[in-house]
Amino acid sequence: MSETRVHLSKTEPAAYQALDAFSKTVGQICAANGIDDRLKEIVMIHCSQLNGCSYCTRIHVDRATAAGIDTDTITQIPTWRESGVFSDRERAALELAEAFTFIAEDGISDEVYDLVGGVFTEKEYAALSWACVSINAFNRIVIAGRYPVPPRAPRAQA
Repeated sequence: MSETRVHLSKTEPAAYQALDAFSKTVGQICAANGIDDRLKEIVMIHCSQLNGCSYCTRIHVDRATAAGIDTDTITQIPTWRESGVFSDRERAALELAEAFTFIAEDGISDEVYDLVGGVFTEKEYAALSWACVSINAFNRIVIAGRYPVPPRAPRAQA
């Protein structure tokens, strides 16, 4: 098994920069359309976890923490259906995240579309959808390139 892979962002930086610019635009669309950082980061973490992208999961857990999401909420994301810590909006967003991540299996079913559309406005739905598209694209680049996720240095005790 080859440990060294083509690093797409380094080999073709123009394409990666375009994806990065797209991601920043999606962030602006989310902010402009009522999708706060808490909701956006919950979606980003869940998509990354579902795809098995430890690199992106780490990035978005760090961003979620910076956005004020507590550890308990972050650890509940994989079991959101059984957890009581998520609002109706967050639950609908997690459902949409799963539909986009596994879109090849069932598309966006009428049930998911109706559920999410009953909670979010059209602009919010579009913003969340673009967020799912964006993170799923990054997940594929990172997984294909096997970006490393080294252990973190232990924190100093205060």
